Amino acid sequence: MARPGIGDSVEGIHAVAAAVAAGRVEHLFVESARVGEMASLVEAARAAGAGVEVVRSVADRARTDADQGVVARCRPIPLVSLEEAAAAVEPAALVVADHLEDPRNVGAVARSMVAAGVRGLVVPRRRSAPIGATAFKAAAGAFEHLAVAEVSSVAAAVDDLRRLGIWTVGLDAAASQPLFGFGLLAEPVALVIGAEGRGLSRLVGERVDATVSIPLLGPVESLNAAVAAALAVFEIARVRSQPSQTTNPA
Repeated sequence: MARPGIGDSVEGIHAVAAAVAAGRVEHLFVESARVGEMASLVEAARAAGAGVEVVRSVADRARTDADQGVVARCRPIPLVSLEEAAAAVEPAALVVADHLEDPRNVGAVARSMVAAGVRGLVVPRRRSAPIGATAFKAAAGAFEHLAVAEVSSVAAAVDDLRRLGIWTVGLDAAASQPLFGFGLLAEPVALVIGAEGRGLSRLVGERVDATVSIPLLGPVESLNAAVAAALAVFEIARVRSQPSQTTNPA
């Protein structure tokens, strides 16, 4: 069964501040030793109608080991359909996470996406890192600005995106076509990011319209998934700002 939303529990100063600004926080727990430095956050939460409780420690309410002394219980951010995620920006720009395993990577990807103006994120419903407190903390508020769709099958989602008129481009270290200057990035496009270590799953790799690689000039085999995604989403932004300088896809 699909869950109704994400982000019901948020911790860390930046992530909580973003949830407060979005009007989602229902109850805020703040450690007494840190109330002074969080005075503006507490005031904003109260102004937004949230209950505020000062406690000795939030550790028993936290879901990560780096809560920064603040935890918020929130109304979840509703998940959206694949079509709604595709319509988040025009022309469409999405990231499809092909079973990322580390929630910190998922959060870092979300943060880079928002910074680059890419607003649709597609994740699998099973066998993937949960979008929970750890991902929200790593995202530092970015999930408040994303349209997130959960799908039962990433491979099927690739097919569905094609039917929506969206090109699918997989990041693959073995691809001969470089990411930089790739012409399809100026079109409605979904970047497909493979799992840490394994990369794209076989079926997804067979179904994407194209694969591209990030040229590596030093003696390393690959980049962290979140770093690769960051380069890719900012390349979308660069290509779309300078369309006359793109190269034609192979």
